Amino acid sequence: MSVSSKKVSVIGAGVGGMAIAIRLSVKGYKVSVFESNSHVGGKLSQIESGDFRFDAGPSLFTMPELVDELFQLANKDPREFFNYQKLDESCRYFYEDGTHIIGYTDPQKFAEESANKTGVDASAVLKHLKKSQFIYDSTAFLFLQKSLHSIKTYLSLKVLKSFLKLPFLGVFGSMHLANHNALSNDKMVQLFDRYATYNGSNPYIAPAILNIIPHLEFNKGAFFPNKGMYSISLALHDLAVSLGVQFNLNSKVDEILLERKKVKGVVVNKEAILSDYVISNLDIFFTYKNLLKNQFASKMIAKQERSTSALIFYWGVNNTFPTLDLHNIFFSADYKKEFEVLNAAKAIYHDPTVYVNITSKKNSLDAPENCENWFVMINVPSNENQNWDELIIKAKASIIKKLNCQLTTDLEPLILSEEILDPRKIESKTGSYKGSLYGTASNKKMAAFFRHPNFSNDIRGLYFCGGSVHPGGGIPLALSSAKIVDDFFST
Repeated sequence: MSVSSKKVSVIGAGVGGMAIAIRLSVKGYKVSVFESNSHVGGKLSQIESGDFRFDAGPSLFTMPELVDELFQLANKDPREFFNYQKLDESCRYFYEDGTHIIGYTDPQKFAEESANKTGVDASAVLKHLKKSQFIYDSTAFLFLQKSLHSIKTYLSLKVLKSFLKLPFLGVFGSMHLANHNALSNDKMVQLFDRYATYNGSNPYIAPAILNIIPHLEFNKGAFFPNKGMYSISLALHDLAVSLGVQFNLNSKVDEILLERKKVKGVVVNKEAILSDYVISNLDIFFTYKNLLKNQFASKMIAKQERSTSALIFYWGVNNTFPTLDLHNIFFSADYKKEFEVLNAAKAIYHDPTVYVNITSKKNSLDAPENCENWFVMINVPSNENQNWDELIIKAKASIIKKLNCQLTTDLEPLILSEEILDPRKIESKTGSYKGSLYGTASNKKMAAFFRHPNFSNDIRGLYFCGGSVHPGGGIPLALSSAKIVDDFFST
């Protein structure tokens, strides 16, 4: 049977699902995507509230070349589909004592800013960023571009070299300890520790290999799509459609059909739709529990530690704040205690670190004149049946108190509209088990090796992509997961 006659069913139109649909369509496969929602994008969606528009999910755009690559594979100009700009600032950081650090994306400028504001040695900051780049250059090919669960991977000389370097990179101690040893400045350590939250982990126990993340933001750059983050989802959808991919929205897959340990297709609305391959972009827990009816596998996954989730307030604000930029962080006075409460007590700390994303700073169409659209987020535990209604009320009061103090304002009267996203809604809207944003946590030293593989060991023709499997959550890793799956179709 030729490739052009082989059919692929993709479950879920998240970033990873659309990326693999594009890749296989370019190779000549007939690809159908089934999405339970009425829109594409998964977590990378949007919310409209009154005259305000918000990107609902991921808000930071790094490694845009992974998106561009999909268009280039199809011999299309990425700039005809969407455009983005490189940011001069990745984030603005606010501390309880009034210290304010601008996270310039120019490493030299950032090092000088850090030295001026905290007294840290600028050369130490530059050295730490170079170490971040070195870790990335030494390990990215192994951890981000290849399957860690395939014997073939380890037959590559390049992979073998990466693997052998690991013990000498100092990446298996804690992230916090590595930052402390390198910087010896509480404010700068806290700034670099926060990168653990990019995959829902705790910097005090997560392995130092996560220190590759600052490299992406400072050395490679932070970016902003001109029409907002959701334009990435729309652009991928348009590209896929132009290649002949068939999208079926409002089409929840009820089962993955099997015959003698091989996929036969999917069941959608009680109708069997046959295909030669099935690729699930759904959370791996629900793939096993609901679509494969595999109670043993789902129970094993359920035992794994979940990543953190998020509580997000989408506020239409009747004012503008020149002190703020696109990305802003207001740190907790006791970061370690915040993570102890998150991880041990499964609760929300009374003084949470607050992230404020304001896309109207870059795209004025996202808010009315003299107003701003505030995406206000704190890290929270995954859903363990906490009293979220009560927690939300308390968290909102803590957030407003903190922002009022830092910005010398009275915020609550300025809020014209409000939407709320909590772990319960994250699970129901995106199919993320317990509302965890990144699947399993990366707090263990060998966590990368224990994420679920991108293929099934037991079922032929079944593959997995997206944030709940290798290599992890976030836009770059979801795109990387699709690239890894694509490699299995090259052999």
